[in-house]
Amino acid sequence: MQKVTISGMHRSPFRVLCLGAHCDDIEIGCGGSLLKMLGDSISVHVCWVVFCSNPTRMIEAQHSAEEFLGGAHQKRIIIKEFRDGFLPYSGAEIKDFFETLKTEFLPDLIFTHYRDDRHQDHRLISDLTWNTYRDHLILEYEIPKYDGDLGTPNFYVKLDQQVFRQKMQILLEYYVSQKNKFWFTEETFLSLARLRGVESGADHAEAFYCRKILLE
Repeated sequence: MQKVTISGMHRSPFRVLCLGAHCDDIEIGCGGSLLKMLGDSISVHVCWVVFCSNPTRMIEAQHSAEEFLGGAHQKRIIIKEFRDGFLPYSGAEIKDFFETLKTEFLPDLIFTHYRDDRHQDHRLISDLTWNTYRDHLILEYEIPKYDGDLGTPNFYVKLDQQVFRQKMQILLEYYVSQKNKFWFTEETFLSLARLRGVESGADHAEAFYCRKILLE
């Protein structure tokens, strides 16, 4: 497998935009990659945006984001209160938010949802990401769930044991409200990370969909 380095990674600062429909999406989809990136000796500025929350989950998301972004040189955490499952019906308001955000934060890298995710909230955020950021490096992350919509990713980030365990510890410690869900277990996340690791020749990995990349 050919290894590549993201152009601009050593630019100071390197700006990363993380977009998640729900409070735990960013952590599940790209949390390990963020921890790995923030552990490198580069200056990283992160804008972390969550669209759906309620009072309980907002507190969980705030604490989790703070923990994940402990190594960031600068961070901005935005947690909105749109209704879970109804994002497409608030599309105009969310589109307005995206238009404002693009004038306030210019990212070098964007993490967002997989375009073909079966969850309607996830798809909307992915679509608006591409509508808004036309000339950016966008990596679409995956969320394991009942719908069975995992696909064939083409971009992998290898995670060592320490980084993967740190991701699991934070995710399971702070999202107490999700522990009653049958799929929200370390076994679920470990299984997917191990499978993606096998596909990329590593112990564990996170996988993404990179639809456009220019080699110069």
